[in-house]
Amino acid sequence: MSYNTFGHLFRVTTWGESHGPALGCTVDGCPPGVPIDEAAIQHWLDRRKPGQNKYTTQRREPDQVRILSGVYEGRTTGTPVQLMIENTDQRSKDYGEIAETFRPGHADISYWQKYGHRDPRGGGRSSARETAARVAAGGLARAVLAALVPDLEIRGYMVQMGPHVLGPERDMDEIEKNPFWVPSAQAAEDWAAYLDGLRKSGNSCGAAIEVVARGVPEGLGAPVYGKLDTELAAAMMSINAVKGVEIGEGMAAAALTGEDNADEIFLGNDGKPVYASNHAGGILGGISTGQDVVVRFAVKPTSSILKPRASITKSGQPTEVVTKGRHDPCVGIRAVPVGEAMMACVILDHLLLDRAQTGGTRGKIG
Repeated sequence: MSYNTFGHLFRVTTWGESHGPALGCTVDGCPPGVPIDEAAIQHWLDRRKPGQNKYTTQRREPDQVRILSGVYEGRTTGTPVQLMIENTDQRSKDYGEIAETFRPGHADISYWQKYGHRDPRGGGRSSARETAARVAAGGLARAVLAALVPDLEIRGYMVQMGPHVLGPERDMDEIEKNPFWVPSAQAAEDWAAYLDGLRKSGNSCGAAIEVVARGVPEGLGAPVYGKLDTELAAAMMSINAVKGVEIGEGMAAAALTGEDNADEIFLGNDGKPVYASNHAGGILGGISTGQDVVVRFAVKPTSSILKPRASITKSGQPTEVVTKGRHDPCVGIRAVPVGEAMMACVILDHLLLDRAQTGGTRGKIG
């Protein structure tokens, strides 16, 4: 198996490389009759595409999506949806000097150790460019969710850049107003100064992203091996450069007492449970509770930097690596729409699984 597919009923297979002629995805299991067109998917891709400001790679890709199958007269047909994005601004010569060398912190060496062959141009399949296909699939998933669960909303934002951590106060109206997807005008200003210094010195930094899904129906997910949080964690962890995932309180739960961690439950006026807090991140026993589903993930610093680092060549000779070309000083910036896309795909997949298993049946309270 090559493991380029994720999902159970809403199944996404991504294909293509950073410097190949195109990349894209095949989405199988999309329900029929959902209104969709290229413009609806393009909206989400435009949020991820490179070269939009000085804080991301200056590779200029329009990321124009084409729907090749599965849609007729503006609606999905129920057959596989093929989405393609052409690569138009490759500069493969930038990688000529590292074709025989492994970049420290990069998948160059692990791909070589596994396959004995690799595409050094932009990292090939290990490039963050692969995530454009995920965002395209996420755009389709959002369209289906809009039809099935109109009140569901998915929003992602940065909560940390390098050593700078976002405080508790968050202004969601600020997210779309700055290049860092951070819900704070002051943080955006501070982070810009920090990243400018790193960028000019040829260095990079990591980041942490939080993705929140509001309006998720209760009952999604399955006990033990099909938990909603299990699959969300796997989905976020599969994003290139991600090194850690948390659900709800996450690792901080280790410092809490049982009294502090328990989300107290009350019966609301509408007959539905109301929770005093959300340490669980909207998931208990692997099943959604109806609260906000909260996921955070950490993205490591970009491996391709202008700072010299010690390494070896394929023949085993010691060398020093300085990676030229166009790279993100903080790849976490463009990971925000990717995290949102993965959240959309997983939630839709589990919504379809629940409809198949329970038909929407729910236990009654009161």
